[in-house]
Amino acid sequence: MNYTVAKKITGMLLAGSLLLGGCQFSPTPLAHETVTAADQTDFPSLPPGEKLKSSFSDVRLPGMVGIAQNAALQLFINEETAEIAVIHTQSGQIWRSNPADREQDGVAAGINKDLLSSQTKLSFFNSLGQSSTVNSFTDSVAHKQISYEVLPSGVRVHYQFGSTERSIEDLPMKISKERFEQRLLAQLDKAGQRALKVGYAEDKDEGAYVRIDKAMQGLQLSRALKAFDTAGYTSEDLAQDHAEFGIEEERSGPRLFMLTMEYELDGEDLLVRVPSSGIHFPEEYPINSISVMDYFGAGGSEEEGSILVPDGSGALIHFNNGKLQYPAYQQDIYGPDMTMKLREASSNEARARLPVFGLIRKEGAFLGIIEQGDAVAVVNADISGKLNSYNNVYPSFYVVNKSDVTLQASDMVRTLPKFQKKPTASDFVVRYAFVGADKASYSGLASLYRDYLMQNGGLPELNASKEQSNVPFYLQLFGGMTTRQHMLGIPYDSTEALTTFDEAKKILSALTEKKVSNIQVRYAGWLNGGLHHRLPDSIQVDGAVGGKKGLRDFSTYTQEAGIGFYPDIALLNVQSKKGFKPSKEASRTLTQEPAVLYPMNQAIQRRDRDRSPSYVLSPNMLEDVTADMLDELRSLQKDGLSLSLNDLAAQLNSDMNPKKLVDRTQALGSVKKVLEQIGQQAGSLVAEGGNAYALPYVTGLTDAPMTSSRFKLEDEEIPFYQLVVHGSIGYTGTPYNLSTYTNARQYVLKLIEYGASPYFAWFNAPNHVVKETDYDDLYAANYEQWIDLAAEIYNEVNQVNQPFAGRSMISHESLEEGVFRTTYEGGGFVIVNYNDFPVEVDNDTVEAQSYVTGGEQL
Repeated sequence: MNYTVAKKITGMLLAGSLLLGGCQFSPTPLAHETVTAADQTDFPSLPPGEKLKSSFSDVRLPGMVGIAQNAALQLFINEETAEIAVIHTQSGQIWRSNPADREQDGVAAGINKDLLSSQTKLSFFNSLGQSSTVNSFTDSVAHKQISYEVLPSGVRVHYQFGSTERSIEDLPMKISKERFEQRLLAQLDKAGQRALKVGYAEDKDEGAYVRIDKAMQGLQLSRALKAFDTAGYTSEDLAQDHAEFGIEEERSGPRLFMLTMEYELDGEDLLVRVPSSGIHFPEEYPINSISVMDYFGAGGSEEEGSILVPDGSGALIHFNNGKLQYPAYQQDIYGPDMTMKLREASSNEARARLPVFGLIRKEGAFLGIIEQGDAVAVVNADISGKLNSYNNVYPSFYVVNKSDVTLQASDMVRTLPKFQKKPTASDFVVRYAFVGADKASYSGLASLYRDYLMQNGGLPELNASKEQSNVPFYLQLFGGMTTRQHMLGIPYDSTEALTTFDEAKKILSALTEKKVSNIQVRYAGWLNGGLHHRLPDSIQVDGAVGGKKGLRDFSTYTQEAGIGFYPDIALLNVQSKKGFKPSKEASRTLTQEPAVLYPMNQAIQRRDRDRSPSYVLSPNMLEDVTADMLDELRSLQKDGLSLSLNDLAAQLNSDMNPKKLVDRTQALGSVKKVLEQIGQQAGSLVAEGGNAYALPYVTGLTDAPMTSSRFKLEDEEIPFYQLVVHGSIGYTGTPYNLSTYTNARQYVLKLIEYGASPYFAWFNAPNHVVKETDYDDLYAANYEQWIDLAAEIYNEVNQVNQPFAGRSMISHESLEEGVFRTTYEGGGFVIVNYNDFPVEVDNDTVEAQSYVTGGEQL
């Protein structure tokens, strides 16, 4: 089949299948807000700017005008380059949007050199789904396509990217070897020849040179266009070359983008905002992502410092660590959206649960807090020596997502892009908070973030009292599981008990006899068919575990025994199709299929399609299902509820159904609303995961991040998460008996170092009952083999951690290899030694694999 026919078929497939996003991004974007190639008059022009008047100046910032100041900060901007700088008055530190000495960078070249002078970059798709980028320096500032507006406490910057001038489409996609060498190269000097050789690659089989679109960006594109001009290349030449290879390339409209950034001082912080109303793009070129302040505060190759990333419990990447062979750090805040094509994470990859990042030097530090757009945010970080000489960290935000759909026409198969119908309906706002040398540490930044959350209702109030209760002992009990049975050869589902309510009483009584107190029980698999239960919009207590009467008796027993009881429910992941219509009630992917997720086979790190999948509940359904669930629960359980793994506190999904699209930022609003409703009715709420938006509504967390992912680029694992939440919310990691720990001593030391509680997951039945079932990951959950060890662990951990319960964690520091000190409000501290030999710390001997406590603990 020749190329012309292929192009026509591809065009028909495209016309019949592609859904392209609208070009104008407004808080509530409408489907008809698009700009076509034939009608560019609707595309906004660059707003007229005003001359910025300097209110003050600083000799350290030549060429910059002082635009706003208060008692804590001074904000400067350079009108020629649009770069900004902030002076932190208390420390005297200067924080720049772009490195001051970037022109002397010996590593960066070409587009990477230009990026050091940009404040933002846009990644966008063409109609074939190919990705390209533009940045504010190369494509806006260099062409003087910027304008300014003065704000009461800052400045607004308008950028126009691209122009109506010629583009890559004015260059041939293919040109014969003979014409490339004779018609072009022979007419050019060495500089012109070099420009074309960078942008074209020889295809010897076809006897032609092929355009390299990724190389034709920014300055390189300008050089190539100039070279073609110098060689006298005309539009007739372009038509001739395309005709020779049967290429019918439709010309699109001008590739123009508009973006607005606002910088404002807000007390002691700098607010950087990208308003949704200021983002515009052509229909043919939907924006995929927008980065913000890529090199703000970037550290040079001779500087000392660290980058703080929100990987799991937290991690540090030290400046200039020399790990040039490893990829840059990049993580989605709140983990992946289950409606998107997933990158399979390794089993030890932790989620980024807090929307923060930071940069630390001895003289001062900043913490970036993503206030709006956190649901679609990505934190990016890298070290010097790769693309440039700087260590940097910054956020980016998804605007329009893309997936691929495979279509077949006759004997042709084409993979075509499918775009999100409407762009993300949110502003993107980042708060930069600054500290001086006294708080320039990850502990200092955690304290700053904890105070920020407390002031803004992001954490429950501290529950410190003179007489603290014992630390919690978290226990998950598995009630019933659904298995496939056969009668007379006919298959049917049957719920088989792993732990009945009466057996649960026996287990709790045995724990109490072993001096385990403050037990908090999550009881899973009690309703609608066991662990993989039906949607809880109606609730039937499973008879296999004791029925409604058994539930009420067990609830009475736990109340009288002073045990917390939290029936476990899953809302977001629907594991049974009974009473559930995936075509109507599940979230849709971009290819309009119901979002489905198969369990992970940990042995091969792949999804196991031989096992039963779960469907992702559409956020459109969430509030109604929650209301029905709460109505059902009123007659069953008065206090306490538990949310299961990968549910409201751990997972956030969109719905790409174009008729009722809910992007991830909109889904976040629904999730927060139902969390508040559940918390109000349940009184106490224990949840798995612990994403930042869930923290105000929970009283306890299991499966909270206790490690980082330990990516190769990272240098230190830190308890940033624990420094933020300790004293406000009780927490623990994964159950010990289902974890990767092989040494109970290491587990105890981790709980003590991180101020966490013990956690186990059990059932009463023998272990073999889950073999070769969908629940075989619970292979070591029979309680009898663990109960004695659990009691020993609890009693030891409680003795150490109990004095610190309800107190905020003030600092955490590494004293030497394998030795850490955690200090709490009031001055009490614990030093943990993971080594196999004793160490001396401040005249105290800390024995091997042991700890010491000190300071004021009561």
